[in-house]
Amino acid sequence: MLLLGIDIGTSSVKVSVVDAGSQKAIASAQYPDTESPIISLQLGWAEQSPEMWWEQAQQAIQLCHNSGTYNPQDIAAIGIAYQMHGLVLVDKNQQALRNSIIWCDSRAVEYGDEAFAAIGEEKSLSHLLNSPGNFTAAKLAWVKANEPEVYAKIDKIMLPGDFIAMKLTGEITTSVSALSEGIFFDFKENGLSRDVMNYFGFNEELIPAVNPVFSIHGTLSQSVSQQLRLKAGIPVAYKAGDQPNNALSLNVLNPGEVAATAGTSGVIYGVSDQLAYDPQSRVNTFAHVNYTDEQKRLGILLCINGTGSLNRWTKNLFGANISYAQMNEQARQVPAGSNGLRILPFGNGAERMLNNKLVGVHFHNIDLNLHSQQHIFRAVQEGIACAFRYGLDIMRSNGMNPTVIRAGKANLFLSDLFAETFVNVTGVPVELYNNDGSVGAALGAGIGAGLFASAAEAFKGMERVQVIEPATNHFEEVYQEWKLLLEKQLIAEEAINEVNN
Repeated sequence: MLLLGIDIGTSSVKVSVVDAGSQKAIASAQYPDTESPIISLQLGWAEQSPEMWWEQAQQAIQLCHNSGTYNPQDIAAIGIAYQMHGLVLVDKNQQALRNSIIWCDSRAVEYGDEAFAAIGEEKSLSHLLNSPGNFTAAKLAWVKANEPEVYAKIDKIMLPGDFIAMKLTGEITTSVSALSEGIFFDFKENGLSRDVMNYFGFNEELIPAVNPVFSIHGTLSQSVSQQLRLKAGIPVAYKAGDQPNNALSLNVLNPGEVAATAGTSGVIYGVSDQLAYDPQSRVNTFAHVNYTDEQKRLGILLCINGTGSLNRWTKNLFGANISYAQMNEQARQVPAGSNGLRILPFGNGAERMLNNKLVGVHFHNIDLNLHSQQHIFRAVQEGIACAFRYGLDIMRSNGMNPTVIRAGKANLFLSDLFAETFVNVTGVPVELYNNDGSVGAALGAGIGAGLFASAAEAFKGMERVQVIEPATNHFEEVYQEWKLLLEKQLIAEEAINEVNN
């Protein structure tokens, strides 16, 4: 019995086919080889075409099939993971009305801030567990205000994974987890937020049917099954945002368990059984994949927008002719602390943990006679690790105190230097596993289709490949210096904003 997992990322789409018996991937493929474009028509804007995601998903599925390691007709269920918070709009013919406004787009911050004040900060935080911020509901409010002709044609709103499920099945569904990630869900009322819907003037008919995360979200249509060489009628049995799904893929489902990832963005994601929130909404609380009204499981999410994206930008400018592995080796030639070079890694949209400020990337203490590209390679990874520590300290102040963090051995965690720096800066051991988002989505499909008796059964074959323990406190001094530079930069940003206003 085989399971197909599709992970709709910002940079590319990855697909894995997993054997349900062993819980191991027998084929994986990624498309495209180069990074997908992000359309930025104005400063702080970020869009992608939903049809591009669909084309990439089809190409990645066909690449998996072409491996010849399995019979596509043996695939029994499909699961989808997707980049969170993106807004997709379709008309009555299920045609996309505009590009998706994706997670790192900053245009809707003021709409969320105004809603936060109008609804009331205490009520927003206690009912939504977040401020409306720059999430999907605020993005929809921007469309309503600025593109009324588009808004008038909307039949349904959805998240990126909902769009791919719709293309596979012709059906449109959502879940409590998805509604909470879009800031449409009221946890105290256990339903769609009347406050959000009424404040923004949204019609409830825009919201798709609500299904459990692990359930049948539609079955594969005849036409698409022929195109993709799959059986017609197999279910899409799981849909979840990439960070809840990453946690699932690492078997992070119970209170106190914590996952991390460092792809395009960087995330620490901890599970709680409390309806808790950060008073400043710098970290966010969403319904986890296994949330129910009877057994509340919340995901506490710290997001840093530009981790892997900064590493990629650095490679393009300073290491275009070498591999990431060679970059990492060159970085190792430089002592810890990068001889004083410090980098603030915040150049990919408004940062939630910095109160939705657009800070940008900043290089500090460059010595033209000392620092080389090797120093830049190392300082980038150290700056990203320091940003994780800054966010983790916010999570700690809100009661999330991990004793171990699980991560997939992928993206920046492929760098031993980064993994060691992360551990030494945060002071928390890291366990690395080979599972990734597409494998997690496949196993989620097996749970949703009833092929596993429980989530625990789906992950009984998960193998830990490495444990990294803190080895030095040298980085505390580096971190404190980095933090001081960040605080000075935030004060400078405030002063500039006051002058401009």
